[in-house]
Amino acid sequence: MVWGFITDFFTYETTKSVVVKSWSVGIINRIVQVLIIAYFVGWVFIHEKAYQVIDTGIESSVMTKVKGFGYHHNRVMDVADYVFPQQGARVFCIMTKVILTENQFQGRCAEVFLQVFALNPSMTPRDSVRLKDGVQLSVKIKNCDISLTEKLDSHPHPSFSVDTLLSKPMLDVKNFTIFIKNSIRFPLFDVTRGNFPSTMTAEEIRNCTYHPETNPFCPIFRVGDVLNYTGQDLAGLAHKGGEIGINIEWKCNLDTDIENCVPRYSFTRLDAPFAKNAVSKGFNFRFAKYFKTENGTEFRTLHKAYAIRFDVMVTGSAGKFDTVPTLINLVAAFTSIGLGTVLCDIILLNFLKGAEQYKAKKFEEVSKDEIKASLAQSPCSQLSLKPGIKSSYDSGALSLANSDQAI
Repeated sequence: MVWGFITDFFTYETTKSVVVKSWSVGIINRIVQVLIIAYFVGWVFIHEKAYQVIDTGIESSVMTKVKGFGYHHNRVMDVADYVFPQQGARVFCIMTKVILTENQFQGRCAEVFLQVFALNPSMTPRDSVRLKDGVQLSVKIKNCDISLTEKLDSHPHPSFSVDTLLSKPMLDVKNFTIFIKNSIRFPLFDVTRGNFPSTMTAEEIRNCTYHPETNPFCPIFRVGDVLNYTGQDLAGLAHKGGEIGINIEWKCNLDTDIENCVPRYSFTRLDAPFAKNAVSKGFNFRFAKYFKTENGTEFRTLHKAYAIRFDVMVTGSAGKFDTVPTLINLVAAFTSIGLGTVLCDIILLNFLKGAEQYKAKKFEEVSKDEIKASLAQSPCSQLSLKPGIKSSYDSGALSLANSDQAI
């Protein structure tokens, strides 16, 4: 048994060509080959551009600038009032509503729980805070008395809450404009591009507004239009805040003119999964401004700001012809054409009439003793050929007669 295993292991297998003259098998074989060729030509090479080397390590820089005037809390607000941070980063916030808690002083007291609300519903309410031992936060609202223990639920107006008695959000936000300056580089090819044409003049930039069809390369975006592209309503978004994503996609084919390497913009609401939540809805943050009285005592005004947070994201890739991926995919294409032969062999060996005869012609064992015996009889004789089987001396192929492979 061991010796038989050894002899079987040290054997050699070589392909044997058998020409089967069958219309059905031949048609199947050619159809499979055509489909494989069409896949590699149409999808792999033309659509996926598998002949290119791809650079996905895009390097980018984003600078933003917001312009516009709004009216909120009985004051005119400009960029310095409603944009955070002011440095023009790729992530920035436009404040739509703010709650002011003015005249906060620090002092000393025992630990208490302070529940603050205005006795007059027309006045601005205050947030609830817990004070630790030794720290006191006193609030004064236009010389109005404040209860420190009464709960909000006991207020004569049941609908009273921190949000319902506030001023309306600043709806002028829809007319603000966002200027986005984006420069990118593909380090593999040392190609740099900007998000608006170098031939664009300052006058053209000032007077243009982005539109995906009529003006796709303008770098100035109207906030109201951006919200419309995401399907969001400004009134609802300005009340609680939200997060908006602006994606700049660069998909460049460097085998063509470099001027065709241009950005494509898309817009989405990033916090959409939380928009219908009962808690943690929208976007807000707090900051304080500090002042001093005439006698040097420090106090502050606390701001709770609701804002629309914009996140400018840059993605992209660039491709260029290269010999290595081209050869790799050509070899894969030629190798895959052989799948037609595999499929036809499965059909011939299992489903057509005369399958046993085809197996006998396709799989043949030749021993060393048979070779010696055949050579002893005639040096020019052929092994295992039966009457009715033709032989091709130049290709080594066998052709089955029609009677051998009836369907």
